[in-house]
Amino acid sequence: MNINTNDLSERLFRTLSHPNFLAMKGLANEVPIFIQTYEPAQEEVIGRMVDGLASRLLSTGISLKSLDLFKLVLDELDDEGILTDLLRDEKTFQKCELLDTLQNYSDPQTHLIPRLIREIGGADTQLTLITGSGRIFPFLRTHTILESLQPAMLRHPVVIFFPGEYTQDQTGGSHLRLFGSIPSPRINNPYYRATNLDQYRL
Repeated sequence: MNINTNDLSERLFRTLSHPNFLAMKGLANEVPIFIQTYEPAQEEVIGRMVDGLASRLLSTGISLKSLDLFKLVLDELDDEGILTDLLRDEKTFQKCELLDTLQNYSDPQTHLIPRLIREIGGADTQLTLITGSGRIFPFLRTHTILESLQPAMLRHPVVIFFPGEYTQDQTGGSHLRLFGSIPSPRINNPYYRATNLDQYRL
């Protein structure tokens, strides 16, 4: 069922602008990473909603970063000096060769997460919104980003918009299903879990 984006935007604005949320109160020892799911068919409208939400939060004086994972991968390829050649010669690549190249340059440990941390910024950033989870599949999965972000010791809340489903079972494991049908491996370590914003209450 499609999400009413006006209602979602209002709920997120109230939550993300709340002083207790920005101060990460009530998280105990868990990392301040949050997942907001949405229907994959709503990709474009959610993108516009996030842009509007970011502008509205900025207008209240909140210092935030709004980042697109796919754009970060393109920036990494550009910095490595291969983006232009890759775009020019794309038709000559086998799919497996192209996938290998994208996986290499979006590797969380050596490429994407270090860039993501740099883009998030320092102590003056209060909130980060991350989109593009669906656009980086299949060369990078969201659960890999979650596991890689944990050692970074984030000092402010990070919200990842995810086109699919995010559930947590009674034994403490977490499950991401991209597009509602592609499951990621079960995340067992509680320090790797993200908080589901659909179930989050201040």
